Amino acid sequence: MDRRSFLKVSAAGSTAAAATALAAPAIAQGTRKLTMVTSWGRGLAGVFDAAQYAADAINAMSGGSLEVEIKAAGELVGAFEVFDAVSSGQADMYHAADYYFISQHPAFAFFTGIPFGMTATEFNNWYYHGGGMKHHHDLGEIFNLKPFAAGDTGTQAGGWFKKEINGPEDFKGLKFRMPGLGGKALGYLGASVQNIPGSEVYQALSSGAIDGTEWIGPWADEKAGFQEITKIYYTAGFHEPSAALTLATNLETFNSLTEQQQKIIEHAAASANVWNLSQYLYNNGAALERLKAGGVTVLEFPDSVWDAFGEASKKVYDEFMGDDIFKTIYDDYVASMKASSGWLTQSISAYRRQRDRVLGG
Repeated sequence: MDRRSFLKVSAAGSTAAAATALAAPAIAQGTRKLTMVTSWGRGLAGVFDAAQYAADAINAMSGGSLEVEIKAAGELVGAFEVFDAVSSGQADMYHAADYYFISQHPAFAFFTGIPFGMTATEFNNWYYHGGGMKHHHDLGEIFNLKPFAAGDTGTQAGGWFKKEINGPEDFKGLKFRMPGLGGKALGYLGASVQNIPGSEVYQALSSGAIDGTEWIGPWADEKAGFQEITKIYYTAGFHEPSAALTLATNLETFNSLTEQQQKIIEHAAASANVWNLSQYLYNNGAALERLKAGGVTVLEFPDSVWDAFGEASKKVYDEFMGDDIFKTIYDDYVASMKASSGWLTQSISAYRRQRDRVLGG
């Protein structure tokens, strides 16, 4: 499907159905007030922090000309309703993971994380220097959005399970929480895949509504309390080798701002992107040690499972290659990933291997 055809289809789709008359941001005493809706429960470790950081940065850098008010999931709209709310103008901005919105277009997955995709470093290389941001903007424009990367969890864990995974067959019938294209891949392995907002995952796992879940990584997972329910934790997953978060502004609202205010939003998002990634990476190591000390068994999936993940992921990509937008972004994404990976493998990876050998771990 080409871009023009997709525009016609989307005009009759769920975004247009949800649209209301564009609500102009409130302006009082020279201050433009913007409402940011989020997919995160208030205080949810890392993800809500990134939204708060971006909002605070916008407020501070604007010198009082912009005032962003954050609404947590459920305070104005539901966690997965933020896209439609901002696209239609019911709210001014959202902070979320764009792979929640692959029903709008599957290419949104590239701007969070995809199976066997980029690490955070590779993603930032592509996003800021390889055309990734332009792809994000072009895709967002279809839905009346101006998006920017505004956070990153880094490499996500394989998740929490109530039994060990010894082979691909163990996923058959497993009720597992995983959004995005990774979730679609698990569906090919026979899992019953659930997409549940982050603030609801603990209760779903505790009640038995799901048999397992991925969330983010040791620090955020510990904060969520999953170790209180099960002690089986897989620390490397295929689904999100990094997971970027997005700050998206209603396009008409964004275009009505001054050039300076637009740049403030762009740079606040970029700052949140770096700050949030460092937040996760700084906290994950110590959190993992605490989890292990508390009796959590840390495991890695066997090679047979990784092979099955790979085959299932290829099937997911094949599903969408007939869409011109998806294929264009996929081809550019993979080319950039290969270019970055070649150097990183021969430099950083080689250095770390030798550093660990010389220093003894």
